[in-house]
Amino acid sequence: MIFNSISYAIFFPIVVILYFALPKKFKNIHLLLASYFFYGCWNVKYAALMLLSTVITYLAARLMDSYGKKKVFLSISFILNLGILFVFKYYGFFIDIFNRISGGNSSTAALFILPVGISFYTFQALGYTMDVYRGDIKAERNFITYALFVSFFPQLVAGPIERSKNLLPQIRNQGEYCVCNLVEGLILIFYGLFLKLVIADRAAIYVNTVFGSMDFKGTAMMLGALLFSIQIYCDFYSYSIMAKGSAKVMGIDLMDNFREPFLAVSIVDFWRRWHISLSTWFKDYLYIPLGGSRKGKFRHYVNIMIVFLVSGLWHGANYTFLIWGLIHGILNIISHFISRLKTGGSFISRNISRLVTFILVVLAFVFFRAEKVSDAFTYISRMFRSTGAGVLEAGLNAPNLYVLLIALLILFVVDVLKYNKINVKDKFMHSPTILKGVVFFALIMVVVIFGIYGVGFSESMFIYFQF
Repeated sequence: MIFNSISYAIFFPIVVILYFALPKKFKNIHLLLASYFFYGCWNVKYAALMLLSTVITYLAARLMDSYGKKKVFLSISFILNLGILFVFKYYGFFIDIFNRISGGNSSTAALFILPVGISFYTFQALGYTMDVYRGDIKAERNFITYALFVSFFPQLVAGPIERSKNLLPQIRNQGEYCVCNLVEGLILIFYGLFLKLVIADRAAIYVNTVFGSMDFKGTAMMLGALLFSIQIYCDFYSYSIMAKGSAKVMGIDLMDNFREPFLAVSIVDFWRRWHISLSTWFKDYLYIPLGGSRKGKFRHYVNIMIVFLVSGLWHGANYTFLIWGLIHGILNIISHFISRLKTGGSFISRNISRLVTFILVVLAFVFFRAEKVSDAFTYISRMFRSTGAGVLEAGLNAPNLYVLLIALLILFVVDVLKYNKINVKDKFMHSPTILKGVVFFALIMVVVIFGIYGVGFSESMFIYFQF
């Protein structure tokens, strides 16, 4: 079940109505059952895998609180959970590396179908055990509460990767019905549908055509790289804010996962704004334990590189993701080495830095999108050739390109307003009811008409489901 589906449009209102109708003692049980049903719609067997991860981390945290020997139980939790993740996600990849080194057959099929969202809920559960280990929180004694923390359906399969200190107390206290929460949540849900249906899925048509063929010329290839960066941003951002909106309707606040990343003035600034829940997870649970910047410049740069290589590997068992992580690691090190990235300066210098950062991010995303490393290099080389098919031969006709450009203009305006901390949301929430109704109707019409126009309605998967 996905957010942009008819089934979710039926499932979500039923879950919300029952949540607020049920007595308090049954609310979390109801949400837990709903979350497992939501996940089981992909693969019922893999719901048992999530339950296993939940039981392991729950017991590890309780044992740390009750018997001490925190390092022992923390180690057991990490070994078992990362072991499960390795078998399902990385076994074939590392066997392939071993075979290449040993001269054996380099083609290895994966043992299992990758369970959707396994990297997300595994990291969320491991973050909880680290918080208990550090004494930041006490181990949760109520298994239902903790199981819901791991499996909460809005953010289960593609994040944000929530922190125990934020989500667990809200689950314990349970959300209360509020019209303002309903309005704000629905705004986020429909804006997410706009990003997904009108921008991401429309850009995907062009991107899939261009990346699937090397018959295009420079301008078309450049536009393909640009549109993939926009596609992955809008696709992932749409899931994150629809998750946030779904939770908000039930009175639960999830963390922001994006803060206008394409307006970043440096690569370091980009990573403060892109996939925030993952980047801060790596900062808190990997970078800082490795020593951060406390053990000299060389060790600092080594730690940065380790984090970005692991981040690349987190995204998938493919050399392309490792190269993508390597590129960002190098760019971050260079940035720190040169100037420690002061974000001040004149208007012109800041916008030049912003443009350079955006170009570097777009080029790195070519490796993220390519099937093989060699394909990425070929793609980049063809960006600077003058022979080949043109822009309008890439499956997206002129009317759809115009719709896409208008939608991107809307996205740009919204992001600029948010970047400059112009709080349109609060002004809207205090506006007359009739204005809210008109805006809602307009947003729905935009999603329905332009989400289908020229493309057709499809319950397309979100890109980050594969991670």
